[in-house]
Amino acid sequence: MADAHLLPDRILFGAAFYNEYRVNGDLEGDLDLMAEASFSVIRVGESVWATWEPEPGVYHLDWLQPVLDGAHARGISVVLGTPTYAVPPWLRAMDPELAGEEATGVRHPWGRRQEVDITHPLFRQHAEGVIRAIAAKYASHPAIIGYQVDNEPGPFLLHNQRVFDGFLGWLEGRYEDVETLNREWGLTFWSQRIRSWDELWRPDGNHSPQYQLEWRRYQAELVTEFIAWQARIVREYAGPRQFVTTCISYERPAIDDRQLVQQLDVTAGNPYYMMQDALRIGVEVPRTAKWWSSGVWALFEQGDRMFSSAQAPFLVTETNAQSIGQSHWQHHTPYPGQIALAGLALVARGARMIEYWQWQTPHYGIETYWGGVLPHSGQPGRIYREIAELGRRLRDLGPVLEGFTPDADVALLYSIDTKHSFEFYPPLADAEGGPDGMSYLRIFDRYYRAAFEAGTQSRIVHAAQFRERDTEDFVAEFPTLVVPTLYVADDGMLDALVRYAEAGGHLVVGIRTGYGDQLARARPERAPGRLAAAAGVWYDEYSSLDAPVGIDGATFGGGHAEGWADALVADGADVVAVYSSGIYAGRPAVTSREHGAGRVTYVGMLPDLALATSILRWAVPIASASEWQFDAPVTVTSGSSGDERVWFISNWSSEPATAHPPQRSGGKPIVLEPWDVTVLVEQRDPESGAVYIPEPERVEPS
Repeated sequence: MADAHLLPDRILFGAAFYNEYRVNGDLEGDLDLMAEASFSVIRVGESVWATWEPEPGVYHLDWLQPVLDGAHARGISVVLGTPTYAVPPWLRAMDPELAGEEATGVRHPWGRRQEVDITHPLFRQHAEGVIRAIAAKYASHPAIIGYQVDNEPGPFLLHNQRVFDGFLGWLEGRYEDVETLNREWGLTFWSQRIRSWDELWRPDGNHSPQYQLEWRRYQAELVTEFIAWQARIVREYAGPRQFVTTCISYERPAIDDRQLVQQLDVTAGNPYYMMQDALRIGVEVPRTAKWWSSGVWALFEQGDRMFSSAQAPFLVTETNAQSIGQSHWQHHTPYPGQIALAGLALVARGARMIEYWQWQTPHYGIETYWGGVLPHSGQPGRIYREIAELGRRLRDLGPVLEGFTPDADVALLYSIDTKHSFEFYPPLADAEGGPDGMSYLRIFDRYYRAAFEAGTQSRIVHAAQFRERDTEDFVAEFPTLVVPTLYVADDGMLDALVRYAEAGGHLVVGIRTGYGDQLARARPERAPGRLAAAAGVWYDEYSSLDAPVGIDGATFGGGHAEGWADALVADGADVVAVYSSGIYAGRPAVTSREHGAGRVTYVGMLPDLALATSILRWAVPIASASEWQFDAPVTVTSGSSGDERVWFISNWSSEPATAHPPQRSGGKPIVLEPWDVTVLVEQRDPESGAVYIPEPERVEPS
């Protein structure tokens, strides 16, 4: 239901603002500071159900009025949140079964947030009441431009009896009878055949990949339905120019972001990332949690993931103002300049709003040291000044970025089903030799980062989105499609990949692609299944790799395989690289074959970063920034805005760096200060060709 006309025609800029939390400062003074920082939006109201409704059915709504009035008086728009993710104590006390169960019979203890069973009728009853009360009160306020329903949904899988009963009904709707389920899931194995639906075991001890995949699909549908339910209520009150969204934390276990945003007007997400040296190209800072990223490439990937949800520009509802995390130990305040670098990187990948979390660092609670735009003192400091400077830049760039869409040189296929399957049943081992539940991210990220290192811009495309596209149109837009891994795929999906190559595309596929079907069952044919003939290669043996294995091949200049190796047999394909050691020494590691008007390349192992980068450079020989020359710590990204192309040239290092526009343009070298970013507008001159015009505030005075 994504509605492009509800996207703002300018880059919105601001922060989440919670006047109800405040210990110091004053509303009018802070709104003035926001206006001085070129804020155009704030987000309010989503975290305080007990303030909105202190007793059942008793609503206190007027406390927000001064915030909305003050914002509107200063030309600051407002995104109004529904507070359903933070259940008030009086509601919890009504029924102990309101608590969501993280395992059967194991209730989430109260005291955090989002502990509730979102399917419980009592929860829905009171949630609807507070949503309607807030929306009815404020929908007509001129400051309101949109609504955020709930907040970062899907934090855990629900195991409540009501949920399990719903799962049984969902299965019956899909399979009709237990004999079909027995056959499709292969329940002859381990004597697991059932005679009736009530004999199906609970998910806690489940070892069946087929069960687990369907369980994850059902959980995602529960969350999608919950958000769609809230959106329907809000739309009864919303005006025609007010959008409805939710903010997505992309590694939450119970979401399918593609499905989720179909019920909303615009995608919104919360990209958090490590700062300081984690934003220095060439430095590795480990990522120790799924909800934040580390590395410049990973920041870009977060932007491309948000774009992928609806294949459209998106809103950033939360991102770093400074430190992130819930205590002192994770306190990495940005180096000077990194705020603008990161903010403009997200804009370069399609963000139509940058909103920091939050305006002022809170004085109490678990997030006391989650840094805001203002510190605990409430007095503006360096962070405020840098954010204000970025606000002014985005304000001045507004006309340039109207309708901006990021460029992409290559498409990467993303599979939520395969990701969920690999979290339960992974192909790779972790550092200790156990199952690596992050196998999917490990494989996908390797190819995404390789594309980044190769200087190409990526478009992440969900498997279902690819399948919905006209093949020839997709080939014209993306001459190269990389499928890092696609274990869960039905026959039609694999046939669509073959048609892509036949139509002229270069299809690059990685390990486990084509091996499983739509229920994660191993296909009863030589791998890679229905891709084998087009690829001209097959295998029926494979091995884990306990240590890196060398790869030889003149095309890529060598490298190593990590974690996994297929014993490939070339059957019409050219051998592009071979294993130089290990169990499959001398056998093909990478093959390539012309098919139809295109080509299929099969990568039979997980390449290390250097090898993966070489593969991407070979597969995508011409990129948008190919004619630019720039120092190693510089990135050059681009997008279209009407008839113009906008370039973002960024220096991700503490030393000055230089970038040179294409020689044919006659443009002067661009000298970048440490942690600096320049925006250029490329316009076409009929006589001289491309002309690069600096962003407005960087034009030198005459």
